[in-house]
Amino acid sequence: MKRAMIVVVIALLPPLLFGMWNTGYQNGMAMGLERTIWQNFAFGFLKVFPIIVVSYVTGLAIEFIFAQIRHHEVNEGFLVTGMLIPLIMPVDVPLWMVAVSTAFAVIIGKEVFGGTGMNVLNPALTARAFLFFAYPAYMSGDLVWISGLMKGEGIIDGFSGATALSQAEMNNGVMLNGIGQPITPMDMFIGTIPGSIGETSTLAILLGALLLIYTGIGSWKIILSFFTGGLVMGLILNAFGANSLMEVPALQQLMLGGFAFGGVYMATDPVTAAQTETGKWIYGFFAGFLSIMVRVVNGAFPEGVMLAILLMNVFAPLIDYYVIQVNIKKRLRRVRVVQTEKNS
Repeated sequence: MKRAMIVVVIALLPPLLFGMWNTGYQNGMAMGLERTIWQNFAFGFLKVFPIIVVSYVTGLAIEFIFAQIRHHEVNEGFLVTGMLIPLIMPVDVPLWMVAVSTAFAVIIGKEVFGGTGMNVLNPALTARAFLFFAYPAYMSGDLVWISGLMKGEGIIDGFSGATALSQAEMNNGVMLNGIGQPITPMDMFIGTIPGSIGETSTLAILLGALLLIYTGIGSWKIILSFFTGGLVMGLILNAFGANSLMEVPALQQLMLGGFAFGGVYMATDPVTAAQTETGKWIYGFFAGFLSIMVRVVNGAFPEGVMLAILLMNVFAPLIDYYVIQVNIKKRLRRVRVVQTEKNS
């Protein structure tokens, strides 16, 4: 398990490093500053690193307490969760909120079910869901995605911190960056757009996905079916075009918000995902399908990935149950056919 967890952490490094750079880049754009690559990265490192420290310290402390109570060794599972939680947070989220949400995720999302391997919901998404509903002002809106924007620290006049999805909703499908320039599909793919720390760069996320698939730790079936489900839902919505978000091209939907990050790092969680091979296809498809549907159809939840994956976490055991029952019935039919042939 330790080896597998370390591989996942390594796979998270591309979105983490890019997220640090993008934090500095977005802040520099908001303040009208020209920074070098290293200056942007240094600024982002100083903003992101404390969030990582708080996540690990809080989570590992609770893990250690429960390990002592149960007389077990400290499990390595939080190595991944402790990195995932910061990457799905806005950069200016208060550190005490990170601590509270991490504690909630570890205690309520995992330990009450028996610890690592027994949890029903993905712990990192549980932390985000807790913050989303408990402190929505710090997890939504146009001011939380770029460092310094909430406090107006030297921000140039007229700058907007709205995400690409918010821009599309407000401007009839037109997406602009903070200074009014069009956001291109290449910007979306590379990730030079506002968003949670590790969720903006589809390129960096795909690099991590290649490592997970190569090592066999991440299920390629879930990843492929997740993106397929999102693409199918996007094409269906494009056909209707009833609102501005429905008009966003289906391929672009896959590069916006937390879709790619959720499909690669969250939906593939081996504990909370479907376990059967057929179940993985069904689970991944509907997780991606529902992600785009919630995002576009329900304006109250502009980012549906979190809710869709948590919902499918709940349904994963049911999916596996029916897949197994279908296999049992098929084998029983084969047995009956063989017995009938022998009797005849």
